[in-house]
Amino acid sequence: MTVYGFHASHEQISPRQLLADVQLAEQAGFQAAMCSDHLEPWSARQGHSGLAWSWLGAALATTDLTFGTVNAPGQRYHPAIIAQGIATLGQMFPGRFWTALGTGQYANEHVTGQGWPRKEVRQQRLEECVEVISRLLHGETVSHDGLVTVDQATVWEVPDPKPKLIAPAISVQTAVRGARWADGFATVNQPPEKLREMLSAWEDAGGAPHRILQVHLSWAPTEGEAQAIAYDQWRSNVFTSPANTDLRVADYDAITEQGIPAERVAGAALISSDLAKLTEQIQSFADLGFDEVYLHHIGQEQRGFIEAFGEKVLPQLRRPPRKPCTSRPRTSRRSKERAC
Repeated sequence: MTVYGFHASHEQISPRQLLADVQLAEQAGFQAAMCSDHLEPWSARQGHSGLAWSWLGAALATTDLTFGTVNAPGQRYHPAIIAQGIATLGQMFPGRFWTALGTGQYANEHVTGQGWPRKEVRQQRLEECVEVISRLLHGETVSHDGLVTVDQATVWEVPDPKPKLIAPAISVQTAVRGARWADGFATVNQPPEKLREMLSAWEDAGGAPHRILQVHLSWAPTEGEAQAIAYDQWRSNVFTSPANTDLRVADYDAITEQGIPAERVAGAALISSDLAKLTEQIQSFADLGFDEVYLHHIGQEQRGFIEAFGEKVLPQLRRPPRKPCTSRPRTSRRSKERAC
């Protein structure tokens, strides 16, 4: 059965409120949670960006959910520090924490004052970091000289089991490359044919059998409200690479002030007031072959979404698939009738 989780968006909601939200999500029936790890939001309109690692300790301690976070080691974070953070949470909460390790965005990483490497260099740096982190999580003392430098690092709190290291991917090429090292892969809602292609490429490349999908959606009691929320909060998130990795927050806001078509926002998120329609759309994504699906309501007020989805959507998503109806004769006087 697919696990349905709640996405905690640090860029959009204060850490205090987000902690209350994820606790409410567990009460409503969400089985897991994941969060972002940004220094900057995607827009000044979103206006938040708590430190995920501080928040995760509180969230894991005050719920029974499993948690994951997306992280970019190598520039803002040294891989030895990330390994220590992963190990600490993994040791405190065995089997309940995973990390998706990606190449990051300039908006978050530029604060170190280093130059922003081109994509291929960032990918190589990530793979070096992944190797360092994995070895540290296995208890090795690690030295490394390359795009990152590590000198005799040891993580003394070795977690058992080792938290999964997940490869986040938007493109087929990134998914295939991540299959070399990852314990699973994570992506976001895209056209079904693109997701099928990614899943197939991941499997053909020998990727581990663990597949995560994050679904961005905007729900409100009326269609107009759902569309207004999406346009206000998500029009800075419609850009593809390299714009979504190489710009700063002020750049996103400047571009979007020039006007983003509403249809383009609708292409980046599911937008509807119809819970039955959203349920069907989410189910169609899960049926592609994802083990975990995390729902991200892109509004800043989460209570209405959590309560509505807990009552109306999650029970439908968790309903076992109906078996095919097979006809058989009844052994009764009405022998001509058929039953399912």
